[in-house]
Amino acid sequence: MQVRPVTPERLVEELAGRVLAAAAELERAHGPRAWLRVAVDGAPAARPADLADALVDPVRVGGRAALRVSAEDFLRPASLRLERGREDPDAYLEDRLDDRALAREVLDPLDPGGTGRWLPSLWDAQRDRATRAAYAQAPPGAVLLLDGTALLGRWLALDLVVHLALGPGALARRTPPQLRWTLPALERYGAEVLPEEVADVVVRVDDPRRPALVE
Repeated sequence: MQVRPVTPERLVEELAGRVLAAAAELERAHGPRAWLRVAVDGAPAARPADLADALVDPVRVGGRAALRVSAEDFLRPASLRLERGREDPDAYLEDRLDDRALAREVLDPLDPGGTGRWLPSLWDAQRDRATRAAYAQAPPGAVLLLDGTALLGRWLALDLVVHLALGPGALARRTPPQLRWTLPALERYGAEVLPEEVADVVVRVDDPRRPALVE
């Protein structure tokens, strides 16, 4: 294993190159209607949404449409995800994300040979009601950029996973006080799912100004 420091700008450039190469390979294997499903996985403190956002323009410049989705828009209703309490670490892992809806409405339609009819968002967790978003049709060869926390180990159909890794000290230090109750859940995710071994690309982000690619 080799850890290679890069600048944040270089990180985006290299990841975009890998995404575009993977999209081209998938297209060669399955034809022009193949869609690439990319996930950026990481604790909230690692800010996976920021990296997924940063990849949108380079993917488009590379000639691919970018479909941007956040797992935070596919949470379960409060009556289900908070049934065990508002600060239950096990519920954070097991009850929070509506992974079946995410698969049904976003990932599975983008299987090779799928319909390509995807839903940008499903549930507004702040208002605890459906977003009523309209379905969209994915252009041929588009790239889905999904961000979220604890996405691995759920049997989600993903073609390329980037995991943003934080050491225990950095994770505790960068997690705001109101979210400290999630730390046992994130530690459990790391121990049970082993995201640094399962993900296709691992990026160390203990210092967000100095990320490092794990080769």
